[in-house]
Amino acid sequence: MISHVTLGTPDKARAEAFYAPIMEVLGLPRRDPAKAKAFVMWTAPDGGRPFFVLATPFDGAPANPGNGNMTALIAPSRAAVDAAFALALAGGATEEGAPSLRPQYHENFYGAYFRDPDGNKICIVCHRAEPLTGDSA
Repeated sequence: MISHVTLGTPDKARAEAFYAPIMEVLGLPRRDPAKAKAFVMWTAPDGGRPFFVLATPFDGAPANPGNGNMTALIAPSRAAVDAAFALALAGGATEEGAPSLRPQYHENFYGAYFRDPDGNKICIVCHRAEPLTGDSA
């Protein structure tokens, strides 16, 4: 359903430095920079779509986050949600909701929310049930 998500930034190098460790924790590889000189891109784990893209707006106007817009990235585990959230805060993000279960969405929704240094709202979420401590399943 989704081809790519693009977030505008006035400073691609800063935005790349912010997102690179988060994407590593989420297992999302960087797309070959030679294929996308105007962008900083990460791909799905298999190297295909969807892409997560950082770019300076083509029209030269300032990049602005929208009110009510949010990008959600899937984490492979709840521990990855926690790690990505910690990296985001250490990188200058603003907390919008600490990692926790949010059963109002569904019983296994474990997510965290932050605004990146450009003001974009990001959710890191794991939808999987995790075994109880000591469970061998």
